[in-house]
Amino acid sequence: MPSSALPTRSTELAHRLRALSAAPAVLVLPNAWDAGSAAVIAAAGAQAVATTSGGVSWSAGRGDGHGLDRAAMAEAVRRIVVAVDVPVTADVEGGYGAAPEDVAATVRAVVEAGAVGINLEDSTSPGGPLFPVAEQAARLAAARAAAVAAGLPELLINARTDVHLFGIGAEQDRPADVLRRAEAYAAAGADSLFVPGLVDLVALKELTDRSPLPVNAMAVPGGPTVTELAAAGVRRISLGTALAQAAYTAAHRAAVELLGPGTLGALDGTQDYGTLNALFSGR
Repeated sequence: MPSSALPTRSTELAHRLRALSAAPAVLVLPNAWDAGSAAVIAAAGAQAVATTSGGVSWSAGRGDGHGLDRAAMAEAVRRIVVAVDVPVTADVEGGYGAAPEDVAATVRAVVEAGAVGINLEDSTSPGGPLFPVAEQAARLAAARAAAVAAGLPELLINARTDVHLFGIGAEQDRPADVLRRAEAYAAAGADSLFVPGLVDLVALKELTDRSPLPVNAMAVPGGPTVTELAAAGVRRISLGTALAQAAYTAAHRAAVELLGPGTLGALDGTQDYGTLNALFSGR
């Protein structure tokens, strides 16, 4: 999309996401998987919404890990963008192709869909291996160039490294590997570093003290709280597929109860029809 054609709304939302990322308070991004979940998350007070590739894929009946193609992912992002009035950052997995040109095409697609941020992984497939540092840096540089060409140079690029999530390399070598990647990714145009799988507060503090990029951590059940992660220097917190898992678990529990004893206790406390329907009135 040429610069002159980019909606002013996207530029405004991109500026808002950058302001939120630079604010003193940690940015908490509950992850949505469809328009309905995004609307509920925004109504709960989220100042921005991130998508989760796993949840988006599941909602379409596909598995995570490029289970959807680029076009289907971008269409899901577009529906989410339309459903909320806050900035949306899109999980584009590994970029839907290994080459920098593939990443560029993906960035163009999500910018056209209205996203103002992306999350780009450095793993070649679920479980690894990872792209060599120079190759991933080239892919990130292609993402930045594509955003500029599309008229959204403010696109916030969250560079995800799966060193800890997939246990890449010897444990004692992982902190140095993450820092090498952080430095290369920053030079390539990334705005932040996402390190899922790292929840040790001491290790996170060491990383946030040394990383040239602000650090995004994934909160997990039973792990550190938002307050604890923020105290370790984390600047952005997301949940991955956790909210989608909770929603599907709730549906499963209610169905099991209905089909078993025939009771509806699992539905106690759910939001009423009118409240949910009102989230979409006028859209």
